This record gives sequence, C-alpha cells and structure tokens, in this order.
Amino acid sequence: MHIPENYLSPATCAVMTVAMVPVWTHALKRVKLDLPKEKIPFIGVGAAFSFLGMMFNVPLPGGTTGHAVGGTLIALLFGPDAACLAVSVALLIQALIFGDGGVLAFGANCFNMAFILPYVGYALYQMLRKVTGNRTAAAAIGSYLGINAAAFCAAVEFGIQPLLFRDAAGNALYCPYDLSVSIPAMMIPHLIAAGLVEAVFTVAVFAFVRATSPDLIYEETAAEAKKGHIPVFALIAGLIAATPLGLLATGTAWGEWGADEIAEVETAGKALGYTPAGLENGWSLSVFMPDYAFDGIGEVPAYLLSAVIGVALLIIVFKVLSYVIGSRAEQHAA
Repeated sequence: MHIPENYLSPATCAVMTVAMVPVWTHALKRVKLDLPKEKIPFIGVGAAFSFLGMMFNVPLPGGTTGHAVGGTLIALLFGPDAACLAVSVALLIQALIFGDGGVLAFGANCFNMAFILPYVGYALYQMLRKVTGNRTAAAAIGSYLGINAAAFCAAVEFGIQPLLFRDAAGNALYCPYDLSVSIPAMMIPHLIAAGLVEAVFTVAVFAFVRATSPDLIYEETAAEAKKGHIPVFALIAGLIAATPLGLLATGTAWGEWGADEIAEVETAGKALGYTPAGLENGWSLSVFMPDYAFDGIGEVPAYLLSAVIGVALLIIVFKVLSYVIGSRAEQHAA
C-alpha cells in the first residue's frame, strides 16, 4: 500500500500533503491534552509494532504481496490521534532511510495509513463494541475494515492519475492504471487476505498487551494497575528476530514496481508496453538502506538490522517528543 515515488503527480502529492497538515496539527494537540507525559514515549512502542508489522510481507491473490499496518492496533492502545502520529513517523522513517514509499507521496501515504486507517478502524471498534460487547470481534472487524478503507483511498489516488495526467501521445505520465484496474487490483487482495492479516495482527497484539500491560490500553489507563512493560518489549524483540520471515513472500506489492520493470507488468494478460515519463524521469532520493538492504551483508542480516534501526529511531523520536511536550507544558504553567 506504500505509494512509491512518482506514481502520483506533484500536484496530487501537494494536495494530499496539505490535507494532512490540519490532521497532524489536531492529532498533536489531542495527544498533548489526552495522554500524560509519561505515556507519550510508549507511542514509540505502538509505532514499532506498525513498523515491524509492515516488514512481514505475505503473499496475496494475483501474485502480489501485502502486510499489516497496525493503525487500528495503535489506536486501541493510545487513541486514534496518537496512532496518526505513530504511523506517520513510521512512514517517514521508511521513506527517508529505506526508500519504502515515496518522499513526495508521504502525504498521500499518511492520508491512507495514518489518517483513514486508524480513525475509521477505531470508530468502527467503538461502535461495534457498544453493540456487541465483544472487544475481540470489534477489534477484528474494525481493523479489517480500516485497512480496506485505506486501500480503497490508495486505489482511487492511483486510478485518477491516468485520467488527469497524460502526455501528447495519450500515454499516462504517472500511474498508468485507471480506476477500472486500480480498484479491483487493490481491493480484491485486501478484502480476501490483507484485511485478515491486519485483523489477526491487531487482535493478537492487543490481547497480549491487555494481558501483560493493561495500563497501556487507551480506555483503561485509569482503571488498570500497572503490571510492567517487560513483556511488551520482549514481544517487540521477538518480532524483530522474526522479521526475515517477511522475505519469504515473493513478488512485488501492486503499484510498487520500479520504473525499470513497469513496462513489462501484465494486466489482463497484456504488458503495459511503455514507461510513463513521470516515472522514468521523476525525482528520486538516495537512501541509506534501499529496500532494507545494505551492501556487504546478506539479505537476512540486513533485514534484521533494518528492523533494529527502525524500532530504535521510533522509540527515540517519541521519547524526545515527550520531553518537548513536557517542557512546553511546564513553561505554559509557569
């Protein structure tokens, strides 16, 4: 679901980024008001779950791959506003360090995975929990529908590109697949498989945290006594160790082909036959560990190193954020 560089026009990227600015502003204000300072560093734990979940690629129908995002999971742990910030920072690290998702498309990726997914997933969880009284079912259905809502938004963003941006010869400048292709290509695998992966990941981790560290649960902060957080960090360590399993899934996620391969991609048995000019001549960033690989070390060690770096950076970012928020609050009180 990560939209790569140059699949969206610069105008589309600008619109999506501008749309996210008030969302980020609102989320930051709500986190400052709703969460105690000492809990803000733990948003980094939620972001780590998201980052690691996205490293476990699974095969999807059609020969592509997908992964969990964990947006609804983080919303259950820290609230949807914290989830928005957590997934946004995870996506930023992925784009800047690992080249996973475009830097120009960062606003669009955040709109889908850091805005639509957690807010929709959490709203549905709240509604279903009140109706059924069953947290597990509510979490599963909310997360399943949340990631499918995000996938639908991504499909629309892909699909409008060839309708709006073409060269003089009539070829698409950016993503070459219109809505008739992008929507089924994105939605069928997510409805059949990726949504289930998201639901299982959300329910499993949420149940584990409820059992071991219930004070981290957003709705239970005041009601539950702290049990300690060592099991949660142990779970993160276990997920890091298991991330190479994500390398077993072969194929490329739909809509994430490189400019050097898209001309040969077949849709309905027919290859595209050309490389859109925007993809071929677009902007690119040289990143530290492209595709979670590093020259001189093997694929598995590089993937493990990527997981460690990503998790460490997320923990540090939200630890620093807790100090910044605490410092401002003290200045305001003074």
